[in-house]
Amino acid sequence: MLLKPQETLLFTGDSVTDCGRNRPVGSGYAGGLGTAYPAYVCAALSLDYPDQDFNILNTAISGDTTRRLLDRWDSDVLAYQPAVLSILIGINDVWRQFDGPGNPKEFILPGEFEANYQELLRQSRPVCRRILLLTPFFMELHSSDPMRAMVDQYADIVRRLSMESDQYILVDTQKAFDQLLQKRHYMTLASDRVHPNATGHLLIARWVQQALETAD
Repeated sequence: MLLKPQETLLFTGDSVTDCGRNRPVGSGYAGGLGTAYPAYVCAALSLDYPDQDFNILNTAISGDTTRRLLDRWDSDVLAYQPAVLSILIGINDVWRQFDGPGNPKEFILPGEFEANYQELLRQSRPVCRRILLLTPFFMELHSSDPMRAMVDQYADIVRRLSMESDQYILVDTQKAFDQLLQKRHYMTLASDRVHPNATGHLLIARWVQQALETAD
C-alpha cells in the first residue's frame, strides 16, 4: 500500500473531482469530500484498512484548467504537504475550444497544457513522495469525434509526462472508460460524456485504488 497511516492523500482538479466538496478543503468521512471518486477511494480504504487512518483531502474546483490550477497550486495543494497527490485536469483545457469559440483567451492549446502540467509537477516533486497522473477522458469511442480526438492529444501528453520520473504513477482513466464503453453506452455513465455518474466515479476510484495498492 503506497499510502501510510496518518499520511495525506490529496485529490485536485476540476468539476470531475470537485462534485460538491467542502470549502476551503474537502475532507473527512461525512460528505466533506463531495460525491466524486475521492469519496469512493476514501470509503474503500476505510473498509479495506480499518486499523489505519489516512488523511484524504479534495481541493478541486469546477471549471479549472491547468492555467487556473497553477495559479492556486501553492495555497490549495502544496500548503497541505501531501505525501501522495492525485491530479485529474485537462478536460476544460479542451472544452473551452468547443463551448467558447468566441473567447480564444481562455483556450489552453497543447503546448501551454504541457508547459503548465510540467510546472505543476516541478513544484510538486520536492513535496510529494508520489504523484498520480490521471489522464483527461471523454466518453466517446469514435476517435473521429473532434472532441475525443483533441482529448486524446492531451491524454497522450499526460502519458508521456508520467514516464519522466519514478515519482509519477499513470492512471489511464481514458483507457478505463474505453474498456467499459465496449459494453455500456455512454449515456449510462455520463449524459454529457464528461461528468461521470456514480458508476463512472466508482470506475475511476477502483483504478486509483489499484494504483495505490500496486505501486512500488
